[in-house]
Amino acid sequence: MSRLRCFFAEKGVLEVETPLLSAAGTTDPQIHSFETRYEGPGAAQGRPLYLATSPEFAMKRLLAAGSGPIYQICKAFRQGEAGRLHNPEFTMLEWYRPGFDHFQLMDEVEALVTELADGRLPDVSAKRMTYAKLFQQHLGLDPHRASAEVLAQCATGFPALAGISGLDRDGWLDLLMSHIIQPRLEQGCLTFVYHYPASQAALARISQPAADIPAVAERFELFYQGVELANGFHELTDAREQRARFERDLAQRRVQDLPSVPMDDRLLMALDEGMPPCAGVALGLDRLLVVFNGLTRLSDAIAFPFVRA
Repeated sequence: MSRLRCFFAEKGVLEVETPLLSAAGTTDPQIHSFETRYEGPGAAQGRPLYLATSPEFAMKRLLAAGSGPIYQICKAFRQGEAGRLHNPEFTMLEWYRPGFDHFQLMDEVEALVTELADGRLPDVSAKRMTYAKLFQQHLGLDPHRASAEVLAQCATGFPALAGISGLDRDGWLDLLMSHIIQPRLEQGCLTFVYHYPASQAALARISQPAADIPAVAERFELFYQGVELANGFHELTDAREQRARFERDLAQRRVQDLPSVPMDDRLLMALDEGMPPCAGVALGLDRLLVVFNGLTRLSDAIAFPFVRA
C-alpha cells in the first residue's frame, strides 16, 4: 500500500474516497449487487441502497466535476461471488487518467504492477495480444465474425465443456476465453489482452470499423499465471450511448429473470455535463497478492475471508 501510494503521488494522481452505498446498483447482468435498506430521517418509508460493486460511477462524477487524475483503494462487494479466486467482499484499486487512451494506460498498469512486484516478476516486458489474435492462434477462428453455432461447435472439441448448451454468442466467447484460452496464456509473464468484441464493451468506447476491420471495444484485461488481474477501458463519455447500454442491460436482466435495479441517473447527468476523455482501470489487489506470493486461493491472501467473516 505504501509503494502504491508513492507511485501515484510521484505522478500527481490524487487519492479520493467515494461512498460504498449508492442509490443505484449495477445494471450489468453478469454482476449482482448487494441490496440493503436505510430507514431514518429523510426516508420515512425506507430507502433501498446498494453496496458498490466498483467505485467507477462516483469517480466519473468527480472527473466530470474537474478532479483531474484520481485513484482510489476501497472495498467492493459482489453478490454470489465466492470461490477460489472470488470473495463477496474484496479490495479494489481503481484509477482514471484524463487524456490517456487504453494503450497509454496499459503502459502505466505495467509500470505499477512491476513496481509492486518488488522483483517477483521476470525482467521482461509484458506481452500484448489482441483478443482476435488469441482466438485465431488457439482455436483457429475469428471471434468478431464467428456465429454462435460455430463457437458452440468449437466448444464440443473440449471435454471440459461437454454438456454445455443454450448460450448466446457472447456466452460461448466467454466460455472459450476463460476455460480454453486463458489457461494457455504464457504463465511466466504479464499478458495484456485488448480489443474485445464490440458486444463486450461494457463502459468502454467502441472503435470505428474500417474496410476489413470490425468495430472493437477499446478495453483490455491483464493476466498473470492464468489469473485475470485488471480490466481497463478507454472510457465512454457519451451520455446518450451510456443510457442506451444501461437500458439494454435492464432488458437483458428481464429476459434472465434477474432483479431490476435503478440505473445511475447522476452518472448520466455528469456525462451529459461533460466528462473529459480518459482511460480508467480496476485492479484486484487481493488477486495481485495471490499471484505475487505463489498462493492458490484468494482466501490465503485475506485475513478474514467470507467463510471466516
